Amino acid sequence: MDKNALPHSLVANLQQVLISRNKEGQEEEENDLMEARSSSSSVAVEADLEKKDPNPIVLVTNGDGIGSHGLACLVDGLARSGRFDVRVCAPQSDKSACSHSLTIRETVEVSSAEISGATAYEVSGTPADCVSLALSEALFSSSKPVLVISGINRGSSCGQNTFYSGALAAAREALICGVPSLCISLNWKKDLSSENDYKDAVIACLPLIHAVTRDIERGVFPKGCLLNIEIPVCPSANKGFRVTRQSLSRSGLSWQAVSAYQHPAAGHFMSSQQSLGIQLARLGRDASAAGAARRLNTNRKNVEIESVGLAGKPSSQQAIRKFYRLEFQEKNQEDGDEDLDFIALEKGFVTITPIALSSDAQSVIQSSVSSWLENALSIKQ
Repeated sequence: MDKNALPHSLVANLQQVLISRNKEGQEEEENDLMEARSSSSSVAVEADLEKKDPNPIVLVTNGDGIGSHGLACLVDGLARSGRFDVRVCAPQSDKSACSHSLTIRETVEVSSAEISGATAYEVSGTPADCVSLALSEALFSSSKPVLVISGINRGSSCGQNTFYSGALAAAREALICGVPSLCISLNWKKDLSSENDYKDAVIACLPLIHAVTRDIERGVFPKGCLLNIEIPVCPSANKGFRVTRQSLSRSGLSWQAVSAYQHPAAGHFMSSQQSLGIQLARLGRDASAAGAARRLNTNRKNVEIESVGLAGKPSSQQAIRKFYRLEFQEKNQEDGDEDLDFIALEKGFVTITPIALSSDAQSVIQSSVSSWLENALSIKQ
């Protein structure tokens, strides 16, 4: 036996220590590798989140004015869903029946507005002005919206009322500019409807709005038309969605004679419509014109006549000033084809009427929207 050899027990202990150290080293290497992999995974997740597309932009406008309860409820519903980047560009005041008029040769004033959940502006022009301006990139510098919604408007825009409606004109202007659009209106009835109905109307149409934006991004939403959506009197008790055709229904127009004492003062009107500078300029212009008229017509007399029947035929020396106010009268329910917008709406359906820019495409658009809706919402027509 070699005298210099180490004791067997000591050798065994040394071997055990070396084995233990090797295991610890391997474990440390494995831990380092796992940490590296975990860190790499976290970075990848963060990168994916950064690459994730932002919420689609939806532009909201209306015909009733930016202070309307229907617009506020719609914006609130869209914002609370967390699915949209909401922008608002709406008229300062009620422009319900201004049709598709645009403001030319005059300046429109734009002011920021406080609406929770949205970037908002109010415009002194028409609904069509609002949409045209918002889509021009002069007001909003970032991307165009994927969808324009005009609503929720007070009163039906069925049938021939579409020709009068400033709300529907806003949706039409968006379509002209190449952006898909919806016009949403509540069939408001005096003594039956209340402000709370707007919240129920939002609940009723949100699934449709979600389906529209989803299929726009997928490229399967019908092109070349806008959807005119009408919510029935009791939104919470609606009978479901129905694709309808535009009817010939028309609200009655009633012109009422108004006394001069009921006629709104010009100063009050101007103060609600124009800035102080424009007011002063127009007052000066009007004063000059009035002075010139007085000098040229010193012998003329202004006679206000409130009733043509009582006044008879005016003499050549009299200038007549009369005031009238136009009022829309509610249309009574009629029997007829439930595929017509007005009939289906009165029967409690949420009506969806496609409106194309060209009448030649209307029949094709009608069929296309019916097929799309059936697939999008799994609704049996």
